[in-house]
Amino acid sequence: MQNIAKFSAFLEERLSQYSFPNHPSNLYDPLRYFMQLGGKRMRPMLTLMAAELFGKQKDDAIHAAISVEFFHNFSLIHDDIMDGAPLRRTQPTVHNKWNLPIAILSGDVLLVNAYQELCKQEKKHIPELIELFSKTAVEVCEGQQLDMDFESKNDVSISDYIEMIRLKTSVLLGCALEMGAIIGDANTEQRKLIYTFGEQLGIAFQIQDDILDLYADPKKFGKQVGGDVVVNKKTILLLKAIELASDEQRKLLHDLLQETNLEEKVKQVRDLFDEIGVKSEAQKMMQQHQNAALNALKEIDSSDEAKSVLVELADFLFTREV
Repeated sequence: MQNIAKFSAFLEERLSQYSFPNHPSNLYDPLRYFMQLGGKRMRPMLTLMAAELFGKQKDDAIHAAISVEFFHNFSLIHDDIMDGAPLRRTQPTVHNKWNLPIAILSGDVLLVNAYQELCKQEKKHIPELIELFSKTAVEVCEGQQLDMDFESKNDVSISDYIEMIRLKTSVLLGCALEMGAIIGDANTEQRKLIYTFGEQLGIAFQIQDDILDLYADPKKFGKQVGGDVVVNKKTILLLKAIELASDEQRKLLHDLLQETNLEEKVKQVRDLFDEIGVKSEAQKMMQQHQNAALNALKEIDSSDEAKSVLVELADFLFTREV
C-alpha cells in the first residue's frame, strides 16, 4: 500500500494546484465541489504507473493523468443525471445540489478541460494521445447508451452485458494505462499488453461493483445498497440469476421485480440470489477477468519489481468494500 499511497499523494497534490475560474460561479463551483469529493483516483494513477513502468517520471505524465480524471468525473456527473442518482460518494450529486442544466453544462466544460490538459503533454505524443483518448470517449458513450438500451430489453445475454461494461467502464482503464505507455515510448506490442491489463481489470472491477451494490456494508458503500435491484438494473447478478434459476425461482424473481415495497424487494431479491448461488458465480467470473489481466501484465517486458505497484493496485481493488 505504500507505493499506491505515494502515487495517490502526488496526484492529490497536483490536482489541488489546478484552479478552475471563479466566473461564472454556477459553472465552476459544481466542478470544485465534485472534484473535492475525492474517490480512488484509480484511473489517473494508472497513467502515472504505466509511465513509470516504461521509464518515465510521474511528472512526465501528470497532464495526461489529470485529463483522465477530468474525463472520468465528467462521465460521473452525466451518469448521475441519467440514473437520477441522489448521492455520489455519500454527498449530493451535482444535479441535486444545483439543477439539471447546471450539471449538464458543468460536465460539458469538464470534458473540454480534459482535452486542454491532454494537450499540455510533450508535443510528439499529442497526436497519438488525442487519437486514443477520443476513441475511448466515443466507446464510453456507446457503453452508456447500451446500458440505457438494456433497461427496455428482455433478452440481454451475459456476453452482451460484458461487452457493455467493457465499453462503459474498462476501456477507460485500458486507455489510462496505454497513455502512460505512449508517454514512455513503449512499442505497439507492449502498449497492447498494458491496454489488455487495464481492459480485463476494468471488467473484473465492474463485476465486483455489481456485487458490492447488493452486498456491501451500507455504512461504507457511499451509495444506496441495492440500488440496482430497486430499478431492476440488468447487472451480472440479475442475468446470472435468470440463467441459473429453476422455473419456480424465475417466476418468483419476476414477481419480486414488480414489488413496490423497495426495502422488502431488496431483501427478498438478495435472499433469492443467495438461494440460487448467484454471488459465488459472479465472483468466479470476476476472478477469470482478474487472472486475464494479470497474465497480460506478466508478458510485459519489464521486471517484476517494476510491475509490483500495478499488482498491488489490482490486489487493493479486489479487496475493497466500496
